[in-house]
Amino acid sequence: MTKPESKRSAVAAISAAVKCTTASSAAERVNNGSVEPGCPDPSTPTKAKVTKQTSRESLHRRNTECEVYDDGTNTFFWRAHTVTVLFILTCALVYITLLEETPQDTTYNTKRGIVASILVFLCFGVTQAKDGPFTRPHPAYWRFWLCVTVVYELFLIFILFQTVHDGRQFMKYIDPKLGVPLPERDYGGNCLIYDPGNNTDPFHNIWDKMDGFVPAHFLGWYIKTLMIRDWWMCMIISVMFEFLEYSLEHQLPNFSECWWDHWIMDVLVCNGLGIYCGMKTLAWLSMKPYQWQGLWNIPTYKGKIKRIAFQFTPYSWVKFEWKPASNLRRWLAVLGIIFMFLLAELNTFYLKFVLWMPPEHYLVLLRLVFFVNVGGVAMREIYDFMDDPKFHKKLGQQAWLVAAITVTEFLIVVKYDPNTIMLPIPFFIMECWLLGILLIFIWTLWRFFIRQKWTIKQGVHWDMATLYQKGQSPDLPQFHFLQIWFVTKTQIADIQSTN
Repeated sequence: MTKPESKRSAVAAISAAVKCTTASSAAERVNNGSVEPGCPDPSTPTKAKVTKQTSRESLHRRNTECEVYDDGTNTFFWRAHTVTVLFILTCALVYITLLEETPQDTTYNTKRGIVASILVFLCFGVTQAKDGPFTRPHPAYWRFWLCVTVVYELFLIFILFQTVHDGRQFMKYIDPKLGVPLPERDYGGNCLIYDPGNNTDPFHNIWDKMDGFVPAHFLGWYIKTLMIRDWWMCMIISVMFEFLEYSLEHQLPNFSECWWDHWIMDVLVCNGLGIYCGMKTLAWLSMKPYQWQGLWNIPTYKGKIKRIAFQFTPYSWVKFEWKPASNLRRWLAVLGIIFMFLLAELNTFYLKFVLWMPPEHYLVLLRLVFFVNVGGVAMREIYDFMDDPKFHKKLGQQAWLVAAITVTEFLIVVKYDPNTIMLPIPFFIMECWLLGILLIFIWTLWRFFIRQKWTIKQGVHWDMATLYQKGQSPDLPQFHFLQIWFVTKTQIADIQSTN
């Protein structure tokens, strides 16, 4: 901890002590499980004082990270149970080996053996895998999803190494209904908002779009906003995906939608409302006090219920400040994040198409649930790695796996149906994309190379003129070098702070 931080901590401690001594009663200090920062709980022994979080992250707290107060209670719920899990797993294997007769069915035994192998791996991972940045509702929950990520990536690698026919037929082992071509469907069609030819219901086109995918779009973008934690990035991804649907509707028929379905139903209503609600939730999470007590240290039943509900909220909160224009590294990282998000969105539709899975199949829903649980961890690890590479020296394990999964899914799509992928994009659409890429490239050169050198040069000229006006000699080599270095650093710092 640096000296300014220690001074602020001392001031905070003094102010917290004043709060505790000026409180009118103990009931005012304990309010449904919430404790004033730094105030001890009167219902617990004196030694159980509320202390700051002492984890590794607290030693490197950023100005965008809230402070956490925890009384340090470690109950049975939080203790490691490695021996217990190993004992239960051993008992189950002994029972299957000695007391259960093995069926004479090769297909059944193969499925059962694969499932048992996955379960043993999950048991090992939940108890022994490395913890990630999230700890609520329990670290074992996030370790479980880390192991599921490994299993899913291995499954994708297996599918990638099969022939197209064998890979599609392998899906029958998961669900016998799969492995058959999808029926042709009519998308787009009549795009009139008000259809005068339909006397029964002129707005039937709108009501036909009001299916289960509308709340799914809203919920999806609400969760994506909680992952990305930035309004601009969410809106850019939302609008960019609609442009991708326009550009690729000649490859996938379900990308062919009416204009009002693209921009009103999707961007404004579903996506926009989801992003708005997500930003309101982020504002609440950033203002919420993160002060934790053990359940048995809370005197009231209302406080205990509130504490149980808050167990499913974050333990602490970090506000994401992406600042893509601050330097080239962050700019390229943000572009990469947007690209991977869009690629993962496209994989959802293309995988269904090449593996012959209907949109309403439960595997499609399970994949979305999977990305909901692993996406937030991956984004936090990417932000930590990008924001402070000296502290986070390598990319997080979940972020690494999610990136590998996204690339592997795309490779499966390319292998299983190259004809669809290689359908030529219309020339005018290609021109628009090339123009957009060219504008991004030109802006990158201007922002991080041309403008920066010009600003440094102007700063040095200004500094030399100031020296002449003050009657100082700028001819000393050491002094001249130090002045150029100082102006360069300060000018760059000013540019970064203003952006």
